[in-house]
Amino acid sequence: MIIYPAIDIRGGRCVRLIEGDFARETAFDSDPADAASRWAAAGAEWIHVVDLDGSVAGEPVNVNAIRRIRAAVTIPLQLGGGLRNDAHLDAVFDLGIDRAIIGTAAIRSPEFVAAAVARWGTRIAAGLDARDGKLAANGWLEQTDVSAEDAAASLECVGVEHIVFTDIRRDGTLQGPNLPALAGISRRLTTANVIASGGVGTLDDLIAIAASGVSGTIVGRALYDGRVDLAHAIAATRAGVAVATGSNP
Repeated sequence: MIIYPAIDIRGGRCVRLIEGDFARETAFDSDPADAASRWAAAGAEWIHVVDLDGSVAGEPVNVNAIRRIRAAVTIPLQLGGGLRNDAHLDAVFDLGIDRAIIGTAAIRSPEFVAAAVARWGTRIAAGLDARDGKLAANGWLEQTDVSAEDAAASLECVGVEHIVFTDIRRDGTLQGPNLPALAGISRRLTTANVIASGGVGTLDDLIAIAASGVSGTIVGRALYDGRVDLAHAIAATRAGVAVATGSNP
């Protein structure tokens, strides 16, 4: 399982939200490139970047910050937030992004996702952000009645190989992942990989997610708060052994 340190960008800074609420924001790095360098030095294999302003605006916004991140590290980057047409995808791939995550447009325009996959292949991922099992859009400000499990199955059918599933109720809360929801998504898929997001607060949470069989998990606040040491977490999940919470070196 790959551990993806999260860098969420708002107003050019690296921040963390609780349950996607923009009013419950904590800033951690004034320059997101500093966070990227820190996670790369700790052994990260990938970094997960979200343009929070872009997710609301419907187009990439924090381009300069993303460019600085790309210049700071050589490891692969996946990016989500406001990627809703071909021009947006072209722009972020030109920046050196390795994988683009289509979120709102994955709900509204499956044909766009299918065309993007046909063109870009595995460099296209879908982001499914669910609140109580139903998807949210537009930076989580708009609630839909679309089932996350149904959407995942449909996206797999058009060739999406990576699905990022976020439980909004858990995101930023440190209260643990929604393992039943992850299991539900996984049961509906036969070939696509699931990347889990939301709720990680301890190393034991990561061990539990790894045991669920997903291909990756995104970790944010627990890394920034120091509750989880990235290098230790990578080693522990690779070894497949449980490490007691609080035993980080």
